[in-house]
Amino acid sequence: MNADADTDADTSAGTDAGTDAGADADTETRAGTDSGADTAPGATAAAAATAPAGTPPDAAPWRRLHPLSLLVTAQLLAGAAFGAGVPVGAGLAAHIPFRAAVAWVLAGSALLLAGGLAVDVLRLRHTRYRVGAERVELRTGVLFTTRRSLPRDRIRSVDLTAHPLLRLLGLVKVRIGTGDQTAGGESPLQLSPVRRAEGESLRRALLRRAGPAAGGSTEGRLAALVPRWIRYAPLSFLTPLLAMTGWGAVMQVSQWFGAEETVVDLVRDTFSPLPAGWTVLALTLLFLSAGVVGSFGTWAEMWWNYRLEREPDGTLRVRRGLLTTRSISLEEARLRGVDVVEPLGVRLSGAARVDAVATGLSRRDSEENDLSTLLPAAPRAVADEVAARVLRAPVALTRPELAPHPRAALARRLRWSLGAALVPVAVLLLLAAALSVRGLAYAGAATAAVLLPAAALLARDAYRSLGHGLAGPYLVVRSGTLRRSTVALRRDGVVGWTVRQSLFQRRAGLVTLRATTAAGAQAYAAYDVGEAQGLRFAEEAVPELLAPFLVPDDGAVERPVERTCPDRWSPVRT
Repeated sequence: MNADADTDADTSAGTDAGTDAGADADTETRAGTDSGADTAPGATAAAAATAPAGTPPDAAPWRRLHPLSLLVTAQLLAGAAFGAGVPVGAGLAAHIPFRAAVAWVLAGSALLLAGGLAVDVLRLRHTRYRVGAERVELRTGVLFTTRRSLPRDRIRSVDLTAHPLLRLLGLVKVRIGTGDQTAGGESPLQLSPVRRAEGESLRRALLRRAGPAAGGSTEGRLAALVPRWIRYAPLSFLTPLLAMTGWGAVMQVSQWFGAEETVVDLVRDTFSPLPAGWTVLALTLLFLSAGVVGSFGTWAEMWWNYRLEREPDGTLRVRRGLLTTRSISLEEARLRGVDVVEPLGVRLSGAARVDAVATGLSRRDSEENDLSTLLPAAPRAVADEVAARVLRAPVALTRPELAPHPRAALARRLRWSLGAALVPVAVLLLLAAALSVRGLAYAGAATAAVLLPAAALLARDAYRSLGHGLAGPYLVVRSGTLRRSTVALRRDGVVGWTVRQSLFQRRAGLVTLRATTAAGAQAYAAYDVGEAQGLRFAEEAVPELLAPFLVPDDGAVERPVERTCPDRWSPVRT
């Protein structure tokens, strides 16, 4: 069985998400007999999907899901029955004879399996879909038939996923969506399961566009996995969370079998000969080691076999995954820029990751499934090079010489950081005075000695991370310390500016500029820039967009002249 990672799961981003509302047309009717001819599940969808424009929608045949879904359901239910039956059986065995407990567990498992298979049989018998020249339709329901119709020109993504059981049978789950970024957006159409070849045919047909993207024919591989990049995996804030999850799983399983006290006694007996300080250190190292192992496993599952390619039809394609593979396709026409992200631990090791700033990807999908990530954490030079290749830029746009922000921005960050660090110190000192406990006063002094220098360093780092500038057709903004972000955003993708000035910013002569766009996070900010500096930057980045709202001192809006190089995009300080 071919378990090629290239075809197990695919996601594509299509046209702008700003017009997604109302893309789906849903109707609900009472169940009746199926109209139209049914097509065998193994038949290819390419013929129906590429029908001539004048073909009536009803001419496309209704199609069934693949019947091997029953086998997948049986395997999943058997696993669920085993996972739930073991702790339930162990609990019953403490109160009734062992054979009676096993009998009850087997009877419950058989009932679960039979009920689940019956439900899946009904689902398969009453689910049909068809792909016409203009619409994709899905009909489901037993007592009531729900019929959903999705216009093909509204389709933004076709996501094919396959967990190990589906891969073993050569099946995939197809998820067809509009990339709606609104909170009340319609749910995607889901076809689960179909043959892998049929899913691939659907993906290619539904995402086919008029022709290759403009801007050159630089197809081919843009980046590929380097195994030593795994060393950046433990430098994430996820590492301690994985350690806590692992410890919680151990305690939960031990509780199922009544061995919770045994586990606690084992840990206590192991470390009791050590002094208290060494015990804390040993437990901390053990805790972090578990998190490191978990982060290695998570990274391998997500990024093994990674490669980033540009296809001839103007599509960026990311392929990755170990057990559940995924291939994410993103049209270059929907790309508005890139975001080079540097979490603190990754940045201290000289690395960064690259995310796409694109329209047509729902924010929930990007956050939950990492659909916008083009490059995992890699050396910063590699990240800048990949970002430039993605944007077809002759220079690294995400590392230009950016304009610094006024010193008043540093003062604001020092006040925030030192004020936050003084809160626990003040609490400890107040408790020491109220309770007359000298140890609390010593703890407050030690806390101040640790937190205040760290707060000052973080504030200075946050200030040094601020910057903005222009580079050819892109504007670049940078900010953040725990998570530093450098965004290169197309200037023609900016649809508006938001100028914000608080009372304290007004006293310091600062403003915060937000470039509004239909892509990515919807807005990208240049924090705490000087008033004149920020307005001049906004006017130069997108001429005439902010000018009608400005009142220059000399009665005319001064138009800065952008300096460019004919053969090379030159970053400009503003």
